[in-house]
Amino acid sequence: MTDTISKHEKNLSAILHASTFSKFFIPFGNFIVPLVLWTANKNEYKYVDYNGKQALNFQLSLLLYSILIGIISIPLFLGLVPNLFDFGNFSFGNLNHFNTLNFHFDSNDFRFGSWLIPFGVSGLLHGALFALNIVYTILAVIKTNEGQEFSYPLTINFIK
Repeated sequence: MTDTISKHEKNLSAILHASTFSKFFIPFGNFIVPLVLWTANKNEYKYVDYNGKQALNFQLSLLLYSILIGIISIPLFLGLVPNLFDFGNFSFGNLNHFNTLNFHFDSNDFRFGSWLIPFGVSGLLHGALFALNIVYTILAVIKTNEGQEFSYPLTINFIK
């Protein structure tokens, strides 16, 4: 397939993959810009059609995974919220314990630890999705510009 692909198709496909980074400048740019480029050129070039589907399917998959991570972390957070609103944690009743210079640290003294766990796990998973997006999009741009077919990992084929 490399022999029949023109330089224009390679460049257009690389730009299509790189256009997913427009989300940092335009809201939903990672969907809108590649969709416009893909629909404008999908009938003329098979290589651009393939790469447009790959880029859009990967972005849609990442959106779905991000929503699922958020949905899974909500019940975990809500299960721990009642401990957060225990007003003994925020009252000044225990202020006298800190007037001496006897410092004692106990794991029970850190009141916010339990409700930060879902946010920490959710944040780590979202960070992993962000890193996957950056790394594999750069790889797609490089491979596509060389004329090779690139398939993103963990992609659901929404557009066939």
